[in-house]
Formats: sequence, structure tokens, C-alpha cells
Amino acid sequence: MTPPTLSLAIAQLNPTIGDLAGNAQQILTAAQTAASQGVRLLLTPELSLCGYPPRDLLIQPRFIQAMADTLHQLAHDLPPQIAVLVGTIDPNQRSPLGEKPLFNSVALLEQGAIQQIFHKRLLPTYDVFDEDRYFQPGDDINTFAVTLPDGHRVTLGVTICEDLWNDEEFWGKRSYQVNPIADLASQGVDLVLNLSASPYSVGKQAIREAMLRHAALRHQVPILYVNQVGGNDDLIFDGSSVAMNAQGQTVVRALPFQPDLQFLDYDLTLGDVTADPEAIAPQPASHDGEIWSALVLGVQDYARKCGFSRAVIGLSGGIDSALVAAIATAALGADQVLGVLMPSPYSSDHSLADAYALAKNLGIRTETLAIAGLMSAYDDTLEDLFAGTSFGIAEENIQSRIRGNLLMAIANKFGYLLLSTGNKSELAVGYCTLYGDMNGGLAAIADVPKTRVYSLCRWLNSSDDPAVPWRLPQSAAGEIIPDAILTKPPSAELKPDQKDSDSLPDYDTLDDILCRLITRHQSPSDIVTAGHDPGIVNRVVQLVTRAEFKRKQAPPGLKITDRAFGTGWRMPIASRWIATVPTPSSAP
Repeated sequence: MTPPTLSLAIAQLNPTIGDLAGNAQQILTAAQTAASQGVRLLLTPELSLCGYPPRDLLIQPRFIQAMADTLHQLAHDLPPQIAVLVGTIDPNQRSPLGEKPLFNSVALLEQGAIQQIFHKRLLPTYDVFDEDRYFQPGDDINTFAVTLPDGHRVTLGVTICEDLWNDEEFWGKRSYQVNPIADLASQGVDLVLNLSASPYSVGKQAIREAMLRHAALRHQVPILYVNQVGGNDDLIFDGSSVAMNAQGQTVVRALPFQPDLQFLDYDLTLGDVTADPEAIAPQPASHDGEIWSALVLGVQDYARKCGFSRAVIGLSGGIDSALVAAIATAALGADQVLGVLMPSPYSSDHSLADAYALAKNLGIRTETLAIAGLMSAYDDTLEDLFAGTSFGIAEENIQSRIRGNLLMAIANKFGYLLLSTGNKSELAVGYCTLYGDMNGGLAAIADVPKTRVYSLCRWLNSSDDPAVPWRLPQSAAGEIIPDAILTKPPSAELKPDQKDSDSLPDYDTLDDILCRLITRHQSPSDIVTAGHDPGIVNRVVQLVTRAEFKRKQAPPGLKITDRAFGTGWRMPIASRWIATVPTPSSAP
């Protein structure tokens, strides 16, 4: 006799924020496919109907009403033999009494109707999250039951994203008063479900799986975790949905950085989940492989969801523009990428040769626009006003702004997405030109430190990781990024023989200081204790503080670390606080 089972499926979807009809169609298509395979219950991600994060769309009454209408229509359209959990918004009837107006919710759709609504209990208000702005936390322990044809019942507990992230045994502390997973375990549920929209950062999947494993083992209950995939503005969602059995073993892992539909069963005799052994998709073998996949997905989705099919990039012959060009080529296709070379009298011959070699390796089209004449025109116009002054930063920045204007003109004229090429190290210390090289619709590597840029380019030239999508073919020379770009000293080439090292510490030193300061929140004194020179630390701290006005005017940058200069970065511009290391002359 066949043991009783509950057939389940995980729909790892890539919604577009606000595209209610399109997102509903994705859910419907997944449900139809799952129903044809005999699935009884389908899971979709957090806020799968509207996409995450919808931000201030949530304060528009028409948007909330349209979501309700779309949800009811979806319930009507779904196959009658399948139940579907859909992430949605539910109005809070107690908002006139001082509560927040909405709940972040999950709707159970079955037999043409909304059967139950479950509310998110823990609302994150850190980093990129601002859910307390819109939502009221739910109070109820969320459970429901599915009855099988033979009369057996399976009790399931529903949690939403952050509800999973408050295990004091795993983290060593609690961030909230309640632990929804422990509450569900105390109710004796057979299976815990978690519907998430958890943004990507380097190494995060390993943390997620460790946390899920700990929770499954601690409470002796299997856990299904479904995550959103895709890029939404500066945030990238990696998918990598997981099912853990009660022994903390992974039985399902969905594809990373791609939509996916995975199937599994809850076996009532075992009291556990089972799946085909091939349902465990491999993860990228290195952090570089993760980051490459995230950046390509981020550029691809930003372009697609904003209505662009082509990109333009300024090619300097340097490593940053080389990496961005490679990302754009993988995301959009070589025939959709234009590289523009804009040599000045200070541009070296090898930089032009390197840029052409890169374009040949990638198979992208190039245009060359020399800017010497435009520089002369600026010199002539400003001659009287600048009389008696020396060549300096203003003149250097004019070159960058000329290039920025040319790139924006091309983008406007032909409908290209301009990708800016500045890295995180430069953006942190302000080694970039406002309205110049900072121009663009998207900053593709704004959260990638310079040392990681080099690492990614070397990885790109050597990796054949089968778990990484969007790999580029190597050239006949066996490389994607020309070796000359990897080995020459970095330079902005805005004056004769200029090197980045003229203005900045070496990048190994700079990036370590920046990581300690920005990501780990170490004090300058702690950074000195770690082995860095006090003078260099003070200088870097001052540069980071003074560059805030530039970062506020930068294009959105794809987030790949725990601390990016984007949605989650909220520093004042007009501030006198600069925490430096006391020097002997200033010490008390």
C-alpha cells in the first residue's frame, strides 16, 4: 500500500514590482504546471503578487485595491485541485485605532477563493528594510491543515521571511520578543513553511542554510524555504530556495539566480519531507562566482524591468570598465552593448589598445570620440576666469565631465542604458567625478571593492564553474579580460603619468580599512590596532565622510555586500562628526 503523502512544490519566481497582472500570471503558470504533476500545495515567495520591496507604492490606496482585485481574480483562475500560498498585502481594519494600515501577508488560495490570510509577525527595520513604515506585525501563530483524499490531515505552519531569523540559540541573542518558529513547533505542526524575499549578499546562502538546519534540528520539524529571485532596483535576490528535513539535511535546493520550480513530498509515515536526489542544485564554487552571477542578474533585470534592451559604457582601457563591459555583455548580449572610447591628450597608447582588445574579446561594437578639441574649447571659454591659476582638480574633472556628457548624449539619442563603471573603493573615498564618470542609470559595480574587481576579472578568465549561469566564451587568446589590463597600474589618466597611488593608499590597504570601517563598524583606533598606519586611517576616514554628497547623487548601485552605499546607507551630508584617531598633538 502506498504511504500517504502530501505533494508539494516550490515556485521560485522573479516578479516585477507593481506588475500585478504579470506577477499573477507567473503564479498561475507555476500552479498549472504543478497541478499537472499532481501537486496539492504550491508555495510562492513573500509579496509574490506585487514584488518585493514595493516601498511607497504601499501608501497608494489604488495600488492596495488593485492588489485585492488581482488576488481574487487569481484565486478564481487557479486550477481547482491545487492550493497556493501567495504573498500579498492585507489591510488592517484597526488602523484607525493607531495601528499601521497594512499587514505583510500570505493568502491561502483554494477552490476559487481566499481561504485564509496569515500575517508576518517580525518586521525588519535595519539595512535595506523599512517594514515598520507600512506594516503592523501579526499576533497570531499561523497554521492551517490540508486534508488528503484518504482523510489524513497535515498541519502546516506559515512564516514570512524575518519570522525565521530570530533563533536565540543560533544567533546568541534575540532581536524580537517572539520566535515564530518555536511557537509553531509548540503547536505540533508537521511542517514549517517560510515565504521569503531575502536579498543577496556574499556568502549569505551558507548562513541561511546553517540557520535552517539549526531550526530543523532544534525543533525536529522539516522546513521549506522559498525565496524570491531577480533584481529589483539596487537589490538582487538569489533564489536558492531550500527544503530541509527534520534531520537538518538538504533535500531540495532550487537553482541560484534563476527562476525554478521544484517538487517534493511530505511522507506522513516518515513524518518528513523527501525528494529526488537530483533536486539539490549546486551553488557557485566561489564567492567570485556568486558575485558575477548576482551582478549579471542585477544588470539584466534592471534593464529589462526599466524598458532597456541596450547598454552603453565608457571604455577607458582600465579594469573597472572592462569588468562592467563583460557583465553587460553577459546580461544583454554582445550585439546590445556599445563601448565608447574617449581619448584625451593624456590617454596612453596602451590604454586604447587594451580597450580595443577587450571589445574584440567580448565581441561588442566600439566608437571612438577624441575629446582634445572639446578640452580646448573649455580652456578657451574659462581662460580669463582661470587666469593666474595652476592646472588642477578642476581641469582634470572637466575631462571626466566631457566624457560623461558624451555618454549621456549617446544614451539619450539612441535609448541606451548608461552603465557607470566606478567601484566601491572609489565611491567610498570620493575618487570619482560628480556629473562625470558617475553619470549613469545604474552603477553596476558600486558595491564591489577594487581588490574584488581584480579577483573577479581573474576568475572570469579562468573559471568553468558549471553552477554559474551567463558564462562568457574565452577568446582565441584564452582570455576575456586582456592580461595587460590586469597587470598595469590603475590610473584615471587625467594628467601626465597619473597613477591612483598618487592620491590613494594601495588598494589592498585601502580596501581593508574600508571594510573594517564601513562593514564591520570598527573604530579608527581598532583599525590602527589591526596594523594600519594612524595617518592613513585618519585620511581615509576624512575622505569617506567628505564624499557623502557625491554618494547621495550617484546612480543606484547593485548591492552585493552587507553594507552598501544604497538603500540601507543613511548618513548625513552636513555633519561635523569625523571619528579619527587621536594624534599626539590632539591627545588630552
